[in-house]
Amino acid sequence: MKKVTFAILAHVDAGKTTLSEAMLYHAGVIKKIGRVDKADSFLDYDQQERKRGITIFSKEFSFPYRQSQMTFLDTPGHNDFSCEMERTLQVLDYAILVISGKDGIQSHTKTIWKLLQTYQIPTFIFVNKMDTTYSTKDEILNNLQKELHENCFALDDDFLENISLINDDLLEKYVQQQIKQEDIQKIIGSRQLFPVFFGSALKDEGVEDFMKSLDRYTFQKEPYTNLSGVIFKKSFHKQKYLTHLKITGGTLHVKDLVGDCKVDELRIYTGQGYQSVQAAYPGDIVACQGLENLPIGYTFGLQKQKQQNVLKPFMSYQIQLPDDIEKSKAIQQILSIGKEDPSLQFEYNQQLEILSVKIMGEIQLDTLQNLILERYGFLISYDEGKISYLETISKKVEGVGHFEPLRHYAEVHVLLEPLERGRGLVFENKCQRNTLPINFQNLVMTHLQEIRHHGVLTGSPITDMKLTLVTGKAHLKHTEGGDFREATYRAIRQGLKRTESFLLEPYYQFEMVVDQNVSSKVIYDLDTFHSDYQISYEDDLTIIKGKAPVRYLMNYQKDFLSITKGNGKLFYQMAGYFECLDQDQIVQDINYNSEEDLLFPTGSVFCKQGAGFYVPYDEVENYMHLPYVYQKSKPKVTHNNYKVDDKELEEIFIRTYGPIKRRLSKEMNRKIEEQKEEKRTILPECLLVDGYNIIFSWDELNELSKTNLDHARTRLMEILNNYQGYRKCLLIVVFDAYKIKKNRGFIEKNNNIYVVYTKEAQTADNYIEKVTHDLAQNYRVYVATSDALEQTIVSSRGAMRISAREFELLVKETHENELKEFNRKNKQMKNYLLEDLQKYKD
Repeated sequence: MKKVTFAILAHVDAGKTTLSEAMLYHAGVIKKIGRVDKADSFLDYDQQERKRGITIFSKEFSFPYRQSQMTFLDTPGHNDFSCEMERTLQVLDYAILVISGKDGIQSHTKTIWKLLQTYQIPTFIFVNKMDTTYSTKDEILNNLQKELHENCFALDDDFLENISLINDDLLEKYVQQQIKQEDIQKIIGSRQLFPVFFGSALKDEGVEDFMKSLDRYTFQKEPYTNLSGVIFKKSFHKQKYLTHLKITGGTLHVKDLVGDCKVDELRIYTGQGYQSVQAAYPGDIVACQGLENLPIGYTFGLQKQKQQNVLKPFMSYQIQLPDDIEKSKAIQQILSIGKEDPSLQFEYNQQLEILSVKIMGEIQLDTLQNLILERYGFLISYDEGKISYLETISKKVEGVGHFEPLRHYAEVHVLLEPLERGRGLVFENKCQRNTLPINFQNLVMTHLQEIRHHGVLTGSPITDMKLTLVTGKAHLKHTEGGDFREATYRAIRQGLKRTESFLLEPYYQFEMVVDQNVSSKVIYDLDTFHSDYQISYEDDLTIIKGKAPVRYLMNYQKDFLSITKGNGKLFYQMAGYFECLDQDQIVQDINYNSEEDLLFPTGSVFCKQGAGFYVPYDEVENYMHLPYVYQKSKPKVTHNNYKVDDKELEEIFIRTYGPIKRRLSKEMNRKIEEQKEEKRTILPECLLVDGYNIIFSWDELNELSKTNLDHARTRLMEILNNYQGYRKCLLIVVFDAYKIKKNRGFIEKNNNIYVVYTKEAQTADNYIEKVTHDLAQNYRVYVATSDALEQTIVSSRGAMRISAREFELLVKETHENELKEFNRKNKQMKNYLLEDLQKYKD
């Protein structure tokens, strides 16, 4: 029995859920056809779906029918949930496009059709609600051929004659009356034919004939030889995450490994119910427990990575939490929802403590709000929202990232190249194995793809560019995995700062139909919206088609209705992201400073004389350890075949530059040397120590603190005074005093170090973060602490981070080295008389 996977796609209210119900009825899965308006449909079992009467979450249902094991994915039809629909396309064999015979082809129908074309999915068309339309089948069919594809043909008496014109081979077979079922399967599978069916799902008209044709004119794709598959969905069921995937080759058993994760259970779903199985085979859609760490879009085996999602959310809202909950726990709960729906792009700014989400529309906002209330028991709210921008580049550039604080090392070079609009991000590896070991190359490629990298104009995500790893360097002893994460992120940001970036904004593709007597007013508005449009006329109507920025059209509906007095028609759909025409004003309004972004630094960290120091992005090439791989080629010099003697060269030089003053050459050389020396100048060193963090991390001090904390503080200050004497650095040790009521805080000088006690409500973390920012311009600042959050913040600020353990080793090593040096220089002070006395004593 062949296995075939379908998705049922449609504009909202076209009747796809009702069609699914009718199919389940004919397959014997249910005993009666449910209705969406009566909230008793088999598939829309979620409370929010039944309340709104729309499909929000994609569902799968599988059943045998005739010669086929059919698996269907019922997808959302509303614009706000288009990303959920698009994610199912990567696992389909065929699509079923449902069109309302009453409403015809809608704007969202065209969006779906373009997606099916992009993903190259064979498609069947079912025209529903034929019992309520005034249009004839011929009129509808002509419209489909005009709006969608010329090879949309109904399975009627003229079907074979119509398809015979598709190619010469079919024409010859038609003349000889030899067109077979396999021939029709082939042209459907290659998207040369789009069969059209008519009926009414609610009245169960035409559904059974449609199902018979699905069985007759489809075939199962050839599976891969090895275990292969793709993850397309996540769901949350009884406090556990389920990972939904399609097997495209081999056999997946319970307890098998996918990536580094083990399969604990396999389920085949039909609506809300499921059947547990021990193995899944090619063509099966299964839900797994145990793969929650693998992301949506993950492929394994021979399955190739599919194209990135075309549809992207274009609105961003700040999420406001209630005051009476534990905010850190609530934020983690909300962020976990992003595993189920990647179109909900959550972002949390730890520095500003702002949680935001990017979504497709207001209904999606309400759905998220209700989901959080049902699952976690608290009600969130939102701000007014703003447009989400993207950034890209216009010129190729090689970005360099270096990360080398104490006992760490990594350098990465990434080539950034612009791509055409809509391509998203493309990744490639061109690094040589003899330059960087393959395990570190794989690590860099993971870091390139694991986060949304931010641009330098507004801090918006980057897109439409190719990121290529071209070279890198590791240290045999000091390199750790996290070092390449830092170097990779910094390489991208450094490249963005060195090239020309520009802003992209979302555009709607629109169609307006208005009376000619009001068209001038509408056209005037479109001109102010920076629109690109074309005008045509039909009788007394003006038809305007084009594209315009979302920020202008999103609130234009009311004005449009007022201008046309309710007689005009306005259709629009997402067209994609295009260049922003008033970029300077938007950048100014957003007021983003890339140099102050704590989480995404643009510079690098290098090491000199045993300590790390921060280098701004525009000076990195003066310090980097590897040369550029890609740079502009130097102009070729043409050498003529004649000789010039010294005297002639001297005359040419004097005519060009004046008389030669040889006695100034030493002075010129001295200035050149001074300039070189100035470029290598290193800022003085400043060490910030988180006092209590060090005390409780060092064994000696921790033992002291258990009996007397004052003694532990005193001992730490003695150690730091000695260390400062060796290093001659500015040393500041900070102690928390934020819990002491009415404490104003104070600073004291203890021998050659500074001791800070923070004021009330100010932690050592807060103080160190502020001081790091203030001192970073004049000092090479590094911070001794094992607080993970504090390490991240100070590293982003440009300081070097040292863990408590590393600092303890450094202090001991410095003391031992200085002691050895002291003994070496002072051998002449050795007391030989005392040695002689000791000899006689023995």
